[in-house]
Amino acid sequence: MVLTILQQLTLKHSAVRAILGLPEKDAPTARAPSVEPTSMQPTIPVQNLSPKELLALSVKHLSREEKDQAVLLLKLALERDPEYVKAMVVMGQTLMQKGLMEDAIEYLERAISKLSLAGHPTEVENVDLLILSSQWAGVVYMKQGKKAEGLAQLETIASLKEPEDPKSKAHYFDGLLLLASALFDFGRKAEALKFLKLVVAYNPKYNYLLEELKNEEYDFASNLASSRRRDY
Repeated sequence: MVLTILQQLTLKHSAVRAILGLPEKDAPTARAPSVEPTSMQPTIPVQNLSPKELLALSVKHLSREEKDQAVLLLKLALERDPEYVKAMVVMGQTLMQKGLMEDAIEYLERAISKLSLAGHPTEVENVDLLILSSQWAGVVYMKQGKKAEGLAQLETIASLKEPEDPKSKAHYFDGLLLLASALFDFGRKAEALKFLKLVVAYNPKYNYLLEELKNEEYDFASNLASSRRRDY
């Protein structure tokens, strides 16, 4: 169940697309700054782009589902700035989508380590990146059969203070929903119930899942996965 839900919370989710700089699915593709030629502007070689510009160009390729090109650009960005956390997170998520789990977890763990170096981050973007990288690290570990490690990543989200920023808050409660799902899979119903109550307080659309869990007359796994699919 956790894998199904986490897969739904990747690039299809509008909030996740926003934090990565991707356009909405039906929106026109944005132009990467200072990259493509116009009638008055020549093409700038990739070798001359800054890490930020390389990330912007990789995001443009991701919006076209051109993952291989995006990976090459992200590698170049990280060669030039090995501390560029956002590029690590985008790289990890992209490799996860390509099915390269060992490589994906390496980048995601590096990002999590950097973001957590001085304790929990406080800047809005870094909080977002920690929540997202923890979600994605969770799914990678689950796909590898390392369920305990995956659960630990999702529990990281619960240890954070509830963000005030609306996008960060949405990510945060997505993470708690995933955590409730994982805890249920581990047979820890009471804890799953606690986090699901918090999710329902934020978004009442999930109240039916809460009632089913309380009454134990449910197929919680399939219903939760189905509810996430309806969001996209």
